[in-house]
Amino acid sequence: MNLRPHRREEDLEINLTPLIDVVFLLLIFFMVSTTFTRESEVTVDLPEASGEALELKPQVVEISIDAQGHYFVNRQSVINTQLDTLKRAIKKAAGGASEPQLIISADRKTPHEFVIRAMDAARQLNFTHLTFATRRPDKE
Repeated sequence: MNLRPHRREEDLEINLTPLIDVVFLLLIFFMVSTTFTRESEVTVDLPEASGEALELKPQVVEISIDAQGHYFVNRQSVINTQLDTLKRAIKKAAGGASEPQLIISADRKTPHEFVIRAMDAARQLNFTHLTFATRRPDKE
């Protein structure tokens, strides 16, 4: 006589709910803790000049102009090259500052017209303190 209870073969189940919860928590952690860098840097090949480095004021507006004549105000692209659009972008970047420091960084191959347009926009906004960014000549 066999008094031991008969064991029957049951399918083993693995509960995946805790595993899925942990994976979602890890995903949320990595999404929140990741820093995203903007790779839309403006490439400007500055002309050479000898001179002293400039002390930066607290309110700086940088106008960058690439070789094709596209404007960037504080590294934000301006939608077109019209004077009114450029003035609005400069005024927005200056905020409420009455005399921000304007730095014009123009590529060495930028047509003269685009640099003059940036200077004219600054003049019409009564920003008279302009600085041109250059790089030091290579010493041989």
